[in-house]
Amino acid sequence: MVDAMEGENMSFPSTFVLVGFSDHPWLERPLFGVVLVFYILTMMGNSFIILLTVVDPRLHTPMYFFLDNLSVLDLCISTTILPQLMANLWGPKKTIASRSCITQAYFFHWIGCTECILLAVMALDRYVAICQPLQYTLIMSPQVCMQLAATAWGSGLANSLLQGTLTLQLQLCGHHTLDHFFCELPVLIKLACEDTTANDLTLVMGAIPFVILAPLLVLISYTFIARAVLKLPSAEGRHKAFSTCSSHMIVVIMYYGPSIYMYLQPSSNSTQAKFTSLFYCLITPLLNPLIYTLRNKEVNRALKRMLQFQKGVKS
Repeated sequence: MVDAMEGENMSFPSTFVLVGFSDHPWLERPLFGVVLVFYILTMMGNSFIILLTVVDPRLHTPMYFFLDNLSVLDLCISTTILPQLMANLWGPKKTIASRSCITQAYFFHWIGCTECILLAVMALDRYVAICQPLQYTLIMSPQVCMQLAATAWGSGLANSLLQGTLTLQLQLCGHHTLDHFFCELPVLIKLACEDTTANDLTLVMGAIPFVILAPLLVLISYTFIARAVLKLPSAEGRHKAFSTCSSHMIVVIMYYGPSIYMYLQPSSNSTQAKFTSLFYCLITPLLNPLIYTLRNKEVNRALKRMLQFQKGVKS
């Protein structure tokens, strides 16, 4: 696809320049160390969650199946963004090859859209578990869980292919400098010399299912959950029900909060947009496994069983 576009669009560059945080040169080396540590911890934490849910049969439930998908998304977004960011922070060159830039833009859009739908699916799973517990295993069967996960991944991929392909059709201006630390479709669109109204409109329309309908589904699900929990007769039952949802609620707020905040800010404030993007590219993927590990009793029990098993094998 890239070769074809390079043949049709002579202004399409072989490399892009990522400005990143070069306007704060004193920050680059310390930030490199922070990104490196977060990247290693993110890879370890999310890989551990996947390993734990695979090896422990007690965690073979819909909730942890979707949690595995969330961990895979966190691994993908970290691998897509952070290595290139570290290379640009450490070295004098701030460039990225066009193929890498396009791949990064496609994957970031795919992962972001998929996570929006997946968080809504996880909220729906919690709704069924709390509001219809007797029918939970029937409604959230393995086949249904696979279909819901496939819908999340497939819808994200379809939107990414559509938006990315339309962006690549644009004629670019002479400069190929991106005022960001990674390749993102809205930033690429700003380089176009032609009218981008259709692209901007398509981008907004394509985002509706992911940034409006998905959060709305989460809100509706937790409204019904709250109503059902408040009707429980015992305080212990209410506490247990809320505790099973608290981890997911925190993750939802961390993911949607910075995104909504960034889009509400003036587009001219690029520095603020970069640091906000850094939050959900760097911090959120790391905090997700920590939140589910520290606040989830079942995960803690599974961890203890794994450690006890390893001690038994060694002895």
